[in-house]
Amino acid sequence: QVQVVESGGGLVQPGGSLRLSCAFSAVGFTGYAMGWYRQAPGKQRELVATITSGRSTNYADSVKGRFTISRDNAKNTVYLQMNSLKPDDTAVYYCKGSYGPYNYWGQGTQVTVSS
Repeated sequence: QVQVVESGGGLVQPGGSLRLSCAFSAVGFTGYAMGWYRQAPGKQRELVATITSGRSTNYADSVKGRFTISRDNAKNTVYLQMNSLKPDDTAVYYCKGSYGPYNYWGQGTQVTVSS
């Protein structure tokens, strides 16, 4: 089955940076649309950023200008560069790959922004 593994989460101070990675072990990775989602305690899961197979990107208003999504098709990996982190960014971050009607989710990685 398709494997989706996020990494790079951790504890960071406000204003700091983190780079999340999503290893997506699926044949035909280049054809998948990829996205990052997050879920904070007591809140619903929300979309953070997406990137298509053509590398067009889209961002939630709350992270626009601070986060950057990218992909390295040779490594089957999607990244989320997070800068100027705020306490409100604290959440479990999930990677999702989509191809046609199929969606594949990772297990999530914890990001905690606190002083």
